[in-house]
Amino acid sequence: MDLIDLGPFPLVDGHAEAKRRDGADPLRGFAGWFAPIEPDLIYLDGNSLGRLPAATASHIQEVVEHEWGERIIRSWPERWWDLADDIGSSVAALIGAEPSEVVISDSTSVALFKLTVAALQARPGRRRIVTDDLNFPTDVYVTTAAANLVGGREIVTVPSSDGIHGPVEKIIAALDDDTALLTLSHVVFKSGYLYDMARLTRAAHNVGALVLWDLSHSVGALPIDLDGAAADLAVGCTYKYLNGGPGSPALLYVNRRVDGDIDNPLAGWWGHARPFEFDLAYTPAPSIRRFQTGTMPTLSLSAIGPGVALTAEAGIDRIRAKSIGLTEFFIELSKVYLEPLGFQLASPPESADRGSHISLRHPDGWRIVRAMIEHGNIIPDFREPDNIRFGFTPLYTSFVDVHTAVIRIVTLMSAGAHLGYGNDRTPVT
Repeated sequence: MDLIDLGPFPLVDGHAEAKRRDGADPLRGFAGWFAPIEPDLIYLDGNSLGRLPAATASHIQEVVEHEWGERIIRSWPERWWDLADDIGSSVAALIGAEPSEVVISDSTSVALFKLTVAALQARPGRRRIVTDDLNFPTDVYVTTAAANLVGGREIVTVPSSDGIHGPVEKIIAALDDDTALLTLSHVVFKSGYLYDMARLTRAAHNVGALVLWDLSHSVGALPIDLDGAAADLAVGCTYKYLNGGPGSPALLYVNRRVDGDIDNPLAGWWGHARPFEFDLAYTPAPSIRRFQTGTMPTLSLSAIGPGVALTAEAGIDRIRAKSIGLTEFFIELSKVYLEPLGFQLASPPESADRGSHISLRHPDGWRIVRAMIEHGNIIPDFREPDNIRFGFTPLYTSFVDVHTAVIRIVTLMSAGAHLGYGNDRTPVT
């Protein structure tokens, strides 16, 4: 599309500044390790689905053609049986955990259900589950279903005052001696607000409650120290910043400190201590493996490895530093070019309080997103009622991408392209 000249960025030309920052970026070469996409496309939705690492395609071909095609069932003892544990060990290094505390298992929702039920069963005399109204809706559905299954539990949903920041003080005040579990998203899915994991975990422990963190919007984007924060339980998806592929299995974490008190409520043969004895009496494995249930989806599981390896090679501290740079640059540009057009920041302004995505509000948000995708060659995503989310994935998002995206949005708004769309909410991303 044709871009319009909006004049210089304050103090320095925006495009020149973006190029300067890219030239100094220690991660600038990592974009080349991902499979090519349309040359002119700016992909800002890696917080929903990460791009395909180039190595993943050849790796899956090897798994299909050699491990499955040639070795057939022999690949179980040769490679597949320990795959979930091996990848779990690699993920553990990214989240401040020991390899023995992490396994890859099922979807995030299933993992969350297992650990929620397990936590409630470990606190049988307590009735309350505390969360907030910024939590991912599926997490609330799962928590509610788990509470109903166990019985005699109530969910306390603490409201945010502005829909952006987590209600930290209110959450701490809501915790009491009747609280069994505090469950929160580490990074809030809509606004990107980042909770102080150590502080909230400590507050829950002060009243004897367990804590379950959802790391879906933080793993692979910023440093996490589960063990250092004394977290009890955690889950998280691998298809966002870890680039594991659509629907790739989730991470599941149980701190070794509480390991003996937590049991998998969904027992299955993969979690058995001696699975090939086929004993009708279940004996859980004496390790994190007992949180496995059924046979793992090996092809999807295999696809996680290359993305995790790229993240580890880049280094989570360098990833976080670039993430802060990208998001701050976007906010600076937005203040100059987008706020006059009706956009409002819907994420915390301070980098220490947010993850790696930025939300902007606009009354015509849905139609603007449609125009961005169909006419602007930009892919963000939309969250009701008026949030446009921009995900900045440091491994493949450049500063020039950020600057170009803002200029294209201004061009679209000037052309009025978004006005041609109705209110149909059919997904387009």
